[in-house]
Amino acid sequence: MTDIFTTADTHFLHNQIVALSSRPFDSYDEMEETLIANWNAVVKPGDLVVHVGDFALTWNKKCYDKVDAILAQLNGNYFLLTGNHVRKAVTKSKHWSLVTPYHELKVDMGGIHKQRICFFHYSQRVWNQMHRGAWMLFGHSHGNLPQPPGWTKDVGVDDNNLTPLNVRTEVKAFMDSRPMTAGEDHHDGK
Repeated sequence: MTDIFTTADTHFLHNQIVALSSRPFDSYDEMEETLIANWNAVVKPGDLVVHVGDFALTWNKKCYDKVDAILAQLNGNYFLLTGNHVRKAVTKSKHWSLVTPYHELKVDMGGIHKQRICFFHYSQRVWNQMHRGAWMLFGHSHGNLPQPPGWTKDVGVDDNNLTPLNVRTEVKAFMDSRPMTAGEDHHDGK
């Protein structure tokens, strides 16, 4: 069975991100090397990675080759959810299997029903099928947003040891430790 991973906010090619996000590196190059090594330590060539936005910060066509060079080093097949820093140099890469602002997957967790997972770059208060136990995985906040209630999680590298998370093990364990809340969903009887 193919493993499924998720991550966000890697911010490759963003020379200021080490300082802006207080990442534990002396340089951008050290960060890039570590992010690639951490990714490849957990993701195998046939695995799926849903990158929930802000893969790289790019400004012009000169970045196309740099983005492709980074993606060529990463194991797995990748989906990209666009974030606020995603431009053509990232989205036009031949390495992405899918580029979209929002995505849902139904993942076999070994139970009777598959787990619905909603992916969006920004944290949401409500999302599709949340009243039926769907999860919401997001990025953007770099670990600075207090953990919202319910089955939602910041999957960005800054909040997750600079490493993609395995959806079936790490994300599931996190969700299993939290109570489901109906939140502001219109199906909660109000």
